[in-house]
Amino acid sequence: MSISAAVVDAFALLFSGDPELWQIVWVSLKTSVLGLALATVPAVLAGYLIASSQFRGRRVLIWLVQAALSLPTVLIGLLLYLLLSRQGAFGSLHWLFSQSGIIFGQALIALPVLTALTLSAVQAADPRLAETAITLGARRWQVMFTVMHEVRFGVMAALIYGFGRVISEVGCAMMVGGNIAGQTRTITTAIALETSKGEFAQGIALGVVLIALALLLNAALLFLQGDTPQYGRQR
Repeated sequence: MSISAAVVDAFALLFSGDPELWQIVWVSLKTSVLGLALATVPAVLAGYLIASSQFRGRRVLIWLVQAALSLPTVLIGLLLYLLLSRQGAFGSLHWLFSQSGIIFGQALIALPVLTALTLSAVQAADPRLAETAITLGARRWQVMFTVMHEVRFGVMAALIYGFGRVISEVGCAMMVGGNIAGQTRTITTAIALETSKGEFAQGIALGVVLIALALLLNAALLFLQGDTPQYGRQR
């Protein structure tokens, strides 16, 4: 099949409402959103606490969090496979080759991303903000909410980046999910499978969906941010 014919077939699949294609998209969205939601609260809280606290080993912890960003997702998939297999520590959960296993894996992938980017956003905030809140008698949790409100756009960007990271990964989803049709087949594992079979139409269609999701999410972030000041602009 020529590339032009594959592209035409890909858009035909998209606009015809092909049930197999949209089932794959649904599984990807479901597992990615739930995995991201599972990681968000602990990751954002950890990022804030690391950035706002002084304790022994803080620099080592920051180094480990940032190093975790470089971990290949296939390595996370391997570790989860060993833990979730029948002989593994969590084999009794029966999460291997299931959507629950993929969700858990996506959460582990998103965790260091959200933690590191939240940490960077909080560190970049004006320290006088927290100092002023403390001077006015704010409690610790009130100071946290004040600072997090100030860096909310950085946290939103972290969430979007984290979502892009989990929905576009293939290693963990393939190893833990098993690429089972209708159950654990995600956009990326389907693209890998169809390409290996020489069937490019569905792969191109799913690639278009990924690009559309990236554009929509970043457009939403720009809309929420509103007009930003232009440095060097003359008044």
